[in-house]
Amino acid sequence: MQNTATGVTPLVKDFEEATYGKVTWRLIPFLFICYVFAYLDRINVGFAKLQMLSDLKFSESVYGLGAGIFFIGYFLFEVPSNIALHRFGARKWIARIMISWGTISGCMIFVTTPTMFYVLRFFLGVAEAGFFPGIILYLTYWYPSARRAKITALFMTGIPIAGLIGGPLSGWILNRFDQLYGMPGWQWLFLIEAIPSIITGIIVLFYLNDKISDAKWLSPSEKSLLEKNVAAGEKDLESHSVFGAFKNTKVWVLCACYFGIIMGLYGISFWLPTLIKASGVTDALDIGLLTMIPYGVAALAMVLMGRNSDRMFERRWHVAIPAVIGAIGLIVSTFYPQNTALVVLALTVATGGIFSALSQFWSIPPAFLGGAAAAAGIALINSVGNLAGFVSTYIVGWIKDLTQSTDIGLYVIATSLVIAAAIVLTMPKKLVNK
Repeated sequence: MQNTATGVTPLVKDFEEATYGKVTWRLIPFLFICYVFAYLDRINVGFAKLQMLSDLKFSESVYGLGAGIFFIGYFLFEVPSNIALHRFGARKWIARIMISWGTISGCMIFVTTPTMFYVLRFFLGVAEAGFFPGIILYLTYWYPSARRAKITALFMTGIPIAGLIGGPLSGWILNRFDQLYGMPGWQWLFLIEAIPSIITGIIVLFYLNDKISDAKWLSPSEKSLLEKNVAAGEKDLESHSVFGAFKNTKVWVLCACYFGIIMGLYGISFWLPTLIKASGVTDALDIGLLTMIPYGVAALAMVLMGRNSDRMFERRWHVAIPAVIGAIGLIVSTFYPQNTALVVLALTVATGGIFSALSQFWSIPPAFLGGAAAAAGIALINSVGNLAGFVSTYIVGWIKDLTQSTDIGLYVIATSLVIAAAIVLTMPKKLVNK
């Protein structure tokens, strides 16, 4: 029997849902694991800091600059890396990225001076450039725009899950391995957490397919359905050239919006352990366990927000409202900084809001960019936005050295989130709500 409202028979609809279910189970868990390892290698310096600064006599400003300089290398090589992925294929390029960043992250054990810290963090950014926007681009090869918010949210839960797993893991490594064979815990942290990235990078070469037609695990009819749906979604896209993305004013508007969201993301990611420690928690493992709460709630919030966004076919408010909620959480966390329960609760609200805004944001660029323009545009937005990772981490560290408090830094980050919410609402509704 045919559904007269949609023109689609139940059998066809069931086949389509089964096909996308098959694709999702094949791709998303594996890409999710890759992102967990990527993000863990990026932010584990926040836990290493608990021992590293005292061992190496680094100031908070040195830490903030080193943590943030990652994003300079990331910025410089993001667009070229994503264009290379589009040209040479995801399989080889993602493998190259993961193996190189895992190797450089492991080399952090050799840091003894601020300069060495800065150089390795810079090259870690160079190595990782292109991974996240590359995956966002890769998903557009498999899913039409109407399905991307939920899928992107599922993939991006790798960020809070990295915190959920990485927090207690990092705290345990710092405690358990400290001074084992004469190495401090922070060195073991970098070494142990680098290994999974290298191994997974090798697996990528054998597991991923560059495009639908290469997937031997799909039947010809499944491939035809997927290719037809993706092609149908591309016919209304605005630009198909690399330089078209750079000339598109809407891309630059999204760069500004993303900058504000990333201010919040790395304000949380690099400083969450420090903020919890400042509330009165001293044991590294306890700090790690408490970080599980904000990240766990954030993972759930991202998935629920993605489903609701796809159900309502609405994107802008699903970015703006969570961003404002994130700002409120950051501000409230400063009210009673010695009250661990209140600090963790406020930071949980902040983390859930920021991460939900982040995941929903990435359903917007592919809604109007296609082809090479999508590769360049997504990378441009991600690279410019991620400069906020440098700004936020350095500002908070500098302000903490200056005032012995992170409060003003958190207010700056909260303001950035509110501005990002206002910017995304300037995007044309018909353009992004797809």
